[in-house]
Amino acid sequence: MLLHSDLTIASFLPLSRMEEVAPTARNSYMNAKPFPHIIFDNFFEPNLIESILAEFPKPGAIPWQNFDSAHEIKLASAAEASFGPVTRLFMYHLNSITFLEFVGRITGIDNLIPDPSFEGGGLHQIVRGGKLGLHTDFNKHRKFRLDRRLNLLLYLNKDWHEEYGGHLQLWDRDMSRCEATVLPIFNRVMIFGTTDFTYHGHPDPLQCPEGMTRKSLALYYFSNGRPAEEVSGEHSTIFRQRDKNDFRLTPAQRLRRIASDVLPPIIARQLRRLL
Repeated sequence: MLLHSDLTIASFLPLSRMEEVAPTARNSYMNAKPFPHIIFDNFFEPNLIESILAEFPKPGAIPWQNFDSAHEIKLASAAEASFGPVTRLFMYHLNSITFLEFVGRITGIDNLIPDPSFEGGGLHQIVRGGKLGLHTDFNKHRKFRLDRRLNLLLYLNKDWHEEYGGHLQLWDRDMSRCEATVLPIFNRVMIFGTTDFTYHGHPDPLQCPEGMTRKSLALYYFSNGRPAEEVSGEHSTIFRQRDKNDFRLTPAQRLRRIASDVLPPIIARQLRRLL
């Protein structure tokens, strides 16, 4: 049971460190290549993040949204009912005015607006062989019609090795080269601006051991209006290929597609569960 003393803002947010890094972090954020971003390691209280990791649901433990296509193979849940109690309180604090003002100081974006529905965000999990193709994000909130400006990712992966992959890749505007990679290690926070030209993802299939997954929390921040040069028109997620091999179907995906085309629906559904 959480005690009353455990429910203070300082239990969830590193207030002193936020004050310490804010004056200099904006320069680092603005000058990062290929687009504005910043990384904080060991940013939150380790015991807090340990608690969040301990209650992170395994594949199959909750009604995950299962993305399984040539573009992406991942699990996601934006439903508050799927968050553990500590995770839920933590997410609320990341949507608080205290944290929003801190993020605004770093990024120079005033009057940031959180998303209480965690649309597209929340819990993300990727199993061995999973991936997320390079993309730019949807730029308008479907329900609130606000402009998406920032992504915050918190990685929860202990003992994550380089050879496991899962690096977040940041590509230049013309998709000619990857200019930065971010290993998704435990208690690493990344904040980056999102426009129509901020291409990112982890397009190479994960090579982590069976039973190990790439876990993260994702929150998106919005504003009412944005600079016109950041967008080329309203859109959902747009995926981009590095080369012709990027969006090939896996053998299991090809079998499922064939099954859907030639088998009765009831049999095809059963086969999809097995593949």
